[in-house]
Amino acid sequence: MYAESDQRPLGSRAPRFIKSSKPLHRTWQVLIFLLGLAVVAGGVVLLPLPGPGWLIIFAGIGLWATEFPWAQRVLRWTKRQVLEWTHWLKARRQARRRRKEATEKQYVR
Repeated sequence: MYAESDQRPLGSRAPRFIKSSKPLHRTWQVLIFLLGLAVVAGGVVLLPLPGPGWLIIFAGIGLWATEFPWAQRVLRWTKRQVLEWTHWLKARRQARRRRKEATEKQYVR
């Protein structure tokens, strides 16, 4: 069960004119890293508070994933784990519903 985005090759998604110049590409990567770091740090600060701390952290990793293969792998792994968890949760709910219906039928007789 892989997400559709797992088929994309890893690597930079910077515009072509930025990739064409090595110094410009390095500057771009540093800016993306610092911006992602600020977003992730903001998410970590919000974790103990009520709010979307984890979503902000994942947004920062998503920002890093536009440029860094390691972040793309982390994001793919996270998507797979969330997908597996939601499938497990759905199966658990269905099993619980079946048990409840079986119990109700037992009392109706």
